Amino acid sequence: MTRDDDRRATGLVLTEEQQRRRRARNVAIGVALFVLVVLFYLLTVFKMGGNVANRPL
Repeated sequence: MTRDDDRRATGLVLTEEQQRRRRARNVAIGVALFVLVVLFYLLTVFKMGGNVANRPL
């Protein structure tokens, strides 16, 4: 077994600082995705207009 094989077997070990930065980055990506979803939803509702609920069934 080579040294690279040992690293793959044990996995990547992150420092506390790297874990903190990864967590912050993941939260930022999650917030950005949430904002985009809300933005697309609101744009769709406004584009359809207020009379969407008054259509015949």
